[in-house]
Amino acid sequence: MRTCLAVSLAVALLAGCASPFFDVGQTETVLPLSRAWVDGHVVEYVTTDISDSSMAQMMGANYVPRLADTVRAGPGMSVLERVYKFPGNDQISVFQSGPKPAGPDNKDRNYSPLWRVVMVHWRDPSRAREMKSEEALLAAEDKGELRLEVTGIVVNCPITRAGAGQALRGVR
Repeated sequence: MRTCLAVSLAVALLAGCASPFFDVGQTETVLPLSRAWVDGHVVEYVTTDISDSSMAQMMGANYVPRLADTVRAGPGMSVLERVYKFPGNDQISVFQSGPKPAGPDNKDRNYSPLWRVVMVHWRDPSRAREMKSEEALLAAEDKGELRLEVTGIVVNCPITRAGAGQALRGVR
């Protein structure tokens, strides 16, 4: 009798959590997919949150000014990686790192889905070429071919697929 009463109470409590406005049959959310380079390999990601109002408006993402607070973290405390963005979307972005592999078996302890935006400016746009890694960007900067502008903009862009067969569960 006590077991039956306990089960009935649990069912009633769980039913009380259900909202008439929530479609229990809804099992997925579709987000715009973007691609970026990481160490010469294309990865896929979604953008959900941005600390800059105009960029959030342009991307259709949540405007989250508090993300910029992560820039002011103390030495050695930053959770930010760098994402290199090209004005005018001249090419896909370049991420500093990515999960290896994507999902719960990730071994890259440096990977973070929080990125500090670094704008890439070619000194001579006619000599621009596709960059596929942070190392290539830094080498081009050392040669004086481009200028890197570190901004205070922070974006939340989790990588959902890091290669063939390396995707988060449910990604298709």
